[in-house]
Amino acid sequence: MKKLLDRIAGNHRENPETPDSGYFSTMFLERDEEAPPLVPWDVRATQLQAQPLDPADGALKFARAWSNDRHAVALADSEQKRLMEYLSFVGLAPDREVIAQDEQGAYLLIVLEGTIAVDRVQPWGGRARLGEARVGDLLGEMSLLDAGTRFSSCRTLTPCVVAVLEAHALDRMMTEDPRLAAVLLAALARRLSLRLRQASARLSALLTSST
Repeated sequence: MKKLLDRIAGNHRENPETPDSGYFSTMFLERDEEAPPLVPWDVRATQLQAQPLDPADGALKFARAWSNDRHAVALADSEQKRLMEYLSFVGLAPDREVIAQDEQGAYLLIVLEGTIAVDRVQPWGGRARLGEARVGDLLGEMSLLDAGTRFSSCRTLTPCVVAVLEAHALDRMMTEDPRLAAVLLAALARRLSLRLRQASARLSALLTSST
């Protein structure tokens, strides 16, 4: 945690024995020879036949989604413009698995148009619907932060437009623009906190009903 805060504050000290290249994609990665391979976005985009979106069009869609998100931190126009330098925008057809359960991921997605199903695949092959992501929702942020395996599978239900933030782009942002990185991480923290509260409430309800 201290290392993360140091980087945001711009106080990170270089250590030749511990280079920080790929910080988010490797720092918390458990060393396991049987761990699934990392799936970078360029590989997944090819599999999905993702259609690149004009950056200006993507920026407009992102601005609308971000401004209507109560969990997001307000961005000045100049900050939003700088953020666009770290994102890419693509269109996706329906019935495309944008995130696969149990793989290791190095990117997160921000839904700008459409609906994406979030399912937990059961050992026997069934799928339990955990929720549906819509405009403004984030997918894959936990794996981006800790390089852990994906907890769920995410599949497009409709034609979608998403913004993509890759781990190496987040690393670069933290080095080049710590203030912007802090804003983005604050938005992620708010969402993760909300999910934790929701999970706690559901667990409390289950425990209460069983007594």
